[in-house]
Amino acid sequence: MELCSEEAMKYVWEGAIPLQIHLHESDVTTLPPPPPALVLGPRIGYLPLLVPIIKPYFSGALPPGEDTVWFDYKGLPLKWYVPLGVLFDLLCAEPERPWNLTVHFRGYPGEVLTPCEGEETVKWSYINSLKEAAYVINGNSKSIMNMPQADQFDLWQSLIKGDMDGYHRISSRLKLGPVGEDCILNRASSMQSRQATDEPEIVGSNRPSRLPVRLYVRNVDQDLEYLEDVQTLDNWDSVSYINRAIEFHKEGGNYMTLKHAMRNILREIFSEEASTNANELDGTEEADSAYRDLETTSMKNDLVEESTFGRQGPNKGTLVRIQGIEPDLDIPFAWVVNNLKNPDYFLHICVYVGTSSKAKAK
Repeated sequence: MELCSEEAMKYVWEGAIPLQIHLHESDVTTLPPPPPALVLGPRIGYLPLLVPIIKPYFSGALPPGEDTVWFDYKGLPLKWYVPLGVLFDLLCAEPERPWNLTVHFRGYPGEVLTPCEGEETVKWSYINSLKEAAYVINGNSKSIMNMPQADQFDLWQSLIKGDMDGYHRISSRLKLGPVGEDCILNRASSMQSRQATDEPEIVGSNRPSRLPVRLYVRNVDQDLEYLEDVQTLDNWDSVSYINRAIEFHKEGGNYMTLKHAMRNILREIFSEEASTNANELDGTEEADSAYRDLETTSMKNDLVEESTFGRQGPNKGTLVRIQGIEPDLDIPFAWVVNNLKNPDYFLHICVYVGTSSKAKAK
């Protein structure tokens, strides 16, 4: 398996979610109310970037005054700094197509969402995420801090336009990857001792590579055998945000798999010898993270889901999703990082934890 697949990266960049966006009834000033807007939302994009498309469609029905645009899904305000694909994977246990969202132009829920003034706010949130990623990978953020304004502009525009080639042409100057073929598992940044019996043996002592990972762990009070029965999320308290840096050691040895990575990041859930109660994850953030805080710096296409990237076997306890797919946990983690990371250089992983895993972790 090639650890860098242009085809896989292209699927990620071209990935989109069909959206059916309804104008909230409190913003409707005309009869009959306007029909919902149908748009394709890029998986790697962000909800506020859809406003220039949506506002003209609803403009004739909007009340006068200043816009404070936000979105909700079944009453849950959506965090604008989380990539759209991650929101979809996290909130729709059973994928809903089209995904029915509601847009509001008034009444911004400042007690739940951080302020967003539009595209410029999203851009700087993205740049901050890049800085965090660079710090994890290189030990400093100089490559981002010293990026010329012209490159910064072109990088952002390539993300907005879905221009993968243009993006890679500029981002290659930042020296943030990819992970090489000689990478093996070292340890998670938390420095936890290995407990799983089938983890690869650690060898060598060269300076390790560190890779930034964002996890979104959703606790579900039922088994995950029937995803259509998973209840709708009505608040963010049952989602944990965890930032970790996974370390690779560049010397001979066994390759790190996605399973090994998950056991290092969420040992209490994925380790066969788990001793930590999974309920301790409820509504908390990881305290020993190497970089945070999500709340202030940042929280396709069906072809990907139907491709040959692999699929997890039946599991009532946990479910892992990355870029809309449920990958085989034995896939090389370097492949996952190189091909499924977002343009902010973070690998975003959604994890559903059902009652079976919670019982196992007790």
